[in-house]
Amino acid sequence: MRIAVIDQDRCQPKKCSLECVKFCPGVRIGDETVVFEEGKTKPTISEELCTGCGICVKKCPFNAISIIGLPDELEHDLIHQYGENGFRFFRLPYPRENAVNGLIGPNGIGKTTVIKILSGEIKPNLGRYEEESDLLEYFSGTQFYDYFTDLYNGEIKAVYKPQYVDQLPKTAKGSVKKLLEKTDEEGKLDKVVNDLELQESLDNDISEVSGGELQRIAIAATILKEGDIYVFDEPSSYLDVKQRLNVGKIIRNLSNEKRVLVVEHDLVLLDYLTDYVTIMYGKSGAYGVVSHPRTVREGINTYLIGYLKEENIRFRKTPLKFEVRPPTKGWSAEELIEFEDLEKSYNGFSLKVKRGDIFKGEVVGILGPNAIGKTTFVKMLAGVIKPDKGKVDSDLTVSYKPQYIKPEFEGTVSEALAKTVDAFGSKLFDKEIGRPLELEYIYPMPLQDLSGGELQRVSIAMCLGQEADIYLLDEPSAYLDVEQRLNLAKVIRRSIENKGSAGIVVDHDILFTDHIADRLMVFQGEPGVKGESTSTLSMEDGMNRFLKGVGVTFRRDPETGRPRVNKLGSRKDKEQKEKDKYYYLTF
Repeated sequence: MRIAVIDQDRCQPKKCSLECVKFCPGVRIGDETVVFEEGKTKPTISEELCTGCGICVKKCPFNAISIIGLPDELEHDLIHQYGENGFRFFRLPYPRENAVNGLIGPNGIGKTTVIKILSGEIKPNLGRYEEESDLLEYFSGTQFYDYFTDLYNGEIKAVYKPQYVDQLPKTAKGSVKKLLEKTDEEGKLDKVVNDLELQESLDNDISEVSGGELQRIAIAATILKEGDIYVFDEPSSYLDVKQRLNVGKIIRNLSNEKRVLVVEHDLVLLDYLTDYVTIMYGKSGAYGVVSHPRTVREGINTYLIGYLKEENIRFRKTPLKFEVRPPTKGWSAEELIEFEDLEKSYNGFSLKVKRGDIFKGEVVGILGPNAIGKTTFVKMLAGVIKPDKGKVDSDLTVSYKPQYIKPEFEGTVSEALAKTVDAFGSKLFDKEIGRPLELEYIYPMPLQDLSGGELQRVSIAMCLGQEADIYLLDEPSAYLDVEQRLNLAKVIRRSIENKGSAGIVVDHDILFTDHIADRLMVFQGEPGVKGESTSTLSMEDGMNRFLKGVGVTFRRDPETGRPRVNKLGSRKDKEQKEKDKYYYLTF
């Protein structure tokens, strides 16, 4: 079974020489393998005539074409196709009752389409995009028959929390309280507000709240609606570790009465809150396949290993493994920067940062709750704001990626990079940054049209592509999938080591921070009122101090080395707390 997919957004016939037509062997011998049909501005590739040579894929200047061979048996599992030569995906995950069902896979693989089908927003066409398909007949005799019968008859109501919560102020106006009151269909407003710690946000205008508040408001609005299946698309974005675990607990409690489906890239949270995990694999923008469900530990480990034993499918060349390294107590490289005790106060908030140092070639991770001063510290190092007390070495050049990214440049990705990065277009930039961050596929796209994950990768490339002594990246993992986060860790590490510079990374993904950081700074205090940081600590001391403040313990999975949260009050949780070892027990 061979499929030919053309990305309609990337395909730009007016800006190319129609290489897909000119170089196709089938066209050269007179077959209508690639044609421009009447009334259409984009080419059509005949999947029946295509020989799979792949020449058009290599020649297309906009990387808009994918020719892929798939197992023949998938032909009977086709659920939905977005038109001729369009993206398609195979099989559906069944949302079990009274359970949290997790969905994991790369970006652009069809997870959002799955969500829209299960919520009734999209009716699957079974690949028959030009005619009406009988979905109930297709699912006759399966558990999906009853599900879709009830869904289309209005007996099942789906409630959906979207991925990009930063779009909420564009569609909702007024105070947070008024917004939540409108969605409160079951009289649970006070309880939900209390559970999600939104009391102090109620009187604020929805346009003025932070990203973390927006995420919790969106989750609250979802839970307050009356429904039978609740879908949460990336509920962790912008939330700190404590908030993520709290949201996980709330979603788990919801599953005692309802069906729950969660799409999440933070493996620690996914592991913590789900009962079953379904893997999606394929090629971004071309096709996606839904695997059989697995228990949460088996599902996550299978995804990282990249081999589906029962299906005999390998979807990743090499397994994703996490380095289990012995904790270091010191750093022997040359010191790059030493900062004094720093203080900063504004708008009723005060921050104190203890004296510390950063060495060449190292990455310092910063952990702590939201609104505790982490970004303020980063901005002081970057020279964006001045401390009230203390001094930062002003002779160092700094490259800074902010937490919130707004695409103000009107032009393509390549034009934006060329304007900000001197090395853009060089072989070194392409090798060290462009290819690992998968930027070549979006170079021709307007910056304003990028998704959150695409915009994040471009912003990271702009930061790392500049020459600097120290690179400051504020929440770089937001909207990136698991593989992109681990690739990003390698890109940051390689860039810093090659340049003899240093990096500071603020992030709430424990797994990502564990993978990239050499040492840690921990911020604690009262969010929005006062914050105080430690000096730079070893990974062991930093993680123990941070997790002790959160009240959770971590262990490592013996198969993949990934961090896992111990269940509160479990034998391992009690054992590690008694030893005051919250993180670095091997298993």
